[in-house]
Amino acid sequence: MVKITFPDGSVREYENGVTGLQIAESISQRLAQDVLACGVNGKTVELNRPITEDATINLYKWDDEEGKHAFWHTSAHLMAEAMQELWPGTQFGIGPAIENGFYYDVMPPEGVVIGEADFAKIEKKMQELAQKKEALVRKDISKADALKFFADRGQTYKNELIEELEDGHITTYTQGNYTDLCRGPHLMSTAPIKAIKVTSVSSAYWRGDEKRPMMTRVYGITFPKKKMLDEYLQMIEEAKRRDHRKIGKEMELFMFSDLVGKGLPMWLPKGTQLRLRLEDFLKKIQKRYGYQQVMTPHIGSKNLYVTSGHYAKYGKDSFQPIHTPEEGEEYMLKPMNCPHHCAIFAWRPRSYKELPFRCAEFGTVYRYEQSGELHGLTRVRGFTQDDAHIFCAPEQVKDEFLRVMDIIMIIFKALNFDKFEAQISLRDKVHREKYIGSEENWERAEQAIIEACKEKGLPAHIEYGEAAFYGPKLDFMVKDALGRRWQLGTIQVDYNLPERFQLEYTGADNQKHRPVMIHRAPFGSMERFVAVLIEHTAGKFPLWLTPDQVAVLPISDKFNDYAQKVSEELNAQDVRAYVDDLSLIHI
Repeated sequence: MVKITFPDGSVREYENGVTGLQIAESISQRLAQDVLACGVNGKTVELNRPITEDATINLYKWDDEEGKHAFWHTSAHLMAEAMQELWPGTQFGIGPAIENGFYYDVMPPEGVVIGEADFAKIEKKMQELAQKKEALVRKDISKADALKFFADRGQTYKNELIEELEDGHITTYTQGNYTDLCRGPHLMSTAPIKAIKVTSVSSAYWRGDEKRPMMTRVYGITFPKKKMLDEYLQMIEEAKRRDHRKIGKEMELFMFSDLVGKGLPMWLPKGTQLRLRLEDFLKKIQKRYGYQQVMTPHIGSKNLYVTSGHYAKYGKDSFQPIHTPEEGEEYMLKPMNCPHHCAIFAWRPRSYKELPFRCAEFGTVYRYEQSGELHGLTRVRGFTQDDAHIFCAPEQVKDEFLRVMDIIMIIFKALNFDKFEAQISLRDKVHREKYIGSEENWERAEQAIIEACKEKGLPAHIEYGEAAFYGPKLDFMVKDALGRRWQLGTIQVDYNLPERFQLEYTGADNQKHRPVMIHRAPFGSMERFVAVLIEHTAGKFPLWLTPDQVAVLPISDKFNDYAQKVSEELNAQDVRAYVDDLSLIHI
């Protein structure tokens, strides 16, 4: 017998080898019909996988992220099977589930170009295959057998992936005549897949490397009901209407120029007004909560990033060092503000009486993104973080979390983000060796985050094993007007940088102590936040943010001068006004 613990803490005993589906059936037939996958000790697996030891179990339905992931991961395999039948000889790369649907990177046979004209054909074939209700059969396979199997079928990209895998940990999944290299998890069969839509096609370098072959990336999405697909397609049309790139251009908020450089946004006068008002709004709040504004350079010495540990992560796919005329002198574009703020804390001796020390900066940072990954304001190479770093004693962590949460709540309320949730990322329950910092400090910090969320009445989902090696964190996800989830705002505990920079303060005991560092960014980045705000409001900002609050309309040309005076008077009173003179030609 095995003991199965459910999310509510209740425990039931089942026969050894019981499956997730059988557990669902023991609860209700309706649940058994709706369940798509199950979580066993935090790992998502198929419903037909036997459970051979005591376990904590979750049963995932469509409304659960894990359920959708299994559904769309299986759909990716179904699409690959369809393309294999339509275009024999197609080579397959990877086909993961993504936030909304899935994609598959493929190399079609010579002479075949997959485009929009093929979408209906792919959908039809997927429907035919789904109706066969083919079972997905998982198989453990040796590395040698896997290499031979895929080599015999000309799947060179799969073999490249296999070469990097450890023997004894390789599995395949087969449905019908299609077999894929895959870890899972999947649905038990293709039967639940009812509504299918191929959404787009693009090009993508193999494994994101510009030096590797260009593959065809086919995107799709599936649902268990046609009504769900119809609602999704309506949402997509509305999303196109709200696209921040389209609205940003129409409202003259920001621009890009290839001459300036890809992924480097420039804020136009109206967009700058909007952004500055957001910054001023946060600055006023921060002042109330004891933050001090600082300003740091856009570059830093290589040694700064050697100390912080970031330099070791700079590779050929990153911005490269800046060399000066002085021999051996190197600088780096600033990828984050944290090392500079550590240097500010360290510039003179600190006392416990100064803690918490809260420094804030709207600091522009630079991170290289591949050209194909750039997307409006949401994926850029230069962006401004509403960054702040709090240096405090371990016993002050909880209070600081509460204060930061207050700031985030004020922002969400002011901007009508009334639907949001939080994720608490903690250490792995078992493998603690990869985390730095004392056990005592980790326990204190993790408990502080959990208690802070409870005190604020904030629903928070706990994810074990998702903490960074240097500390736990709290992330805020908001739902926009279309129900899309965006991560906005993060609070993160850091035991690493204070150690690397040897930060100290003198305690009440007259001894040296290491401060705890808290990273905090309510907006995340100004660029991404504005993009989300545009799409959330469809450009209809709250009046206090609107770049043009008043339009003065002269009824004839002879009133233009008076209209101009009215506009000037309004602007002098901090009311943003302009003259809408139809006699002026806008070029």
